[in-house]
Amino acid sequence: MQDTLRITEIFFSLQGETRTSGLPTVFVRLTGCPLRCQYCDTAYAFSGGELMPLDAILEQVASYNPRYVCVTGGEPLAQPNCLSLLRRLCDAGYEVSLETSGALDISDTDKRVSRIVDLKTPGSAEIGRNRYENIGELTANDQVKFVICSREDYDWAVSKLIEYRLDARAGEVLFSPSHGQVSARELADWIVSDNLPVRLQLQLHKILWNDAPGH
Repeated sequence: MQDTLRITEIFFSLQGETRTSGLPTVFVRLTGCPLRCQYCDTAYAFSGGELMPLDAILEQVASYNPRYVCVTGGEPLAQPNCLSLLRRLCDAGYEVSLETSGALDISDTDKRVSRIVDLKTPGSAEIGRNRYENIGELTANDQVKFVICSREDYDWAVSKLIEYRLDARAGEVLFSPSHGQVSARELADWIVSDNLPVRLQLQLHKILWNDAPGH
């Protein structure tokens, strides 16, 4: 039987986050997630979806003629065949990124993939799920993301930035304001005040399309 993945959606849009923000990108959203972050905006991907053979996924991705492909969720690594999908996307010549919660082992992912690894803050309600062993796997091709829900979260994120020297391990460290909890301007002021080696990240897709499905 051919390898399959449970897919919530495949669509072509602009990347709203990370170092490729603003670039046309195909998104492959896998179904399912073992976490329940309080700010999650993709709860519709927790269940349902459609079982698709890897060949069919690759064919649909290729139909958009993309340069960039982002594999996201849910939590993509919760499905073991995600590793095969990442490898095949890289083999096809795309620039591939993976958005992962940081709760599962990233060590077996193809090193050509830019792994965007969350570190869950206290305000996420899932801080206990952080897999700190992943930090040792990071390379300059990878990115670390913090979603900031409060000043407490910000101070915690700064402490982890310093403790693990994340700016030296990963290519980018991204601080994002949690919508409705911390304003972008407030977070920007904190970052500037502390002269942090991080990038303020806003969700471009929400600014442009108000987080409508398919964007």
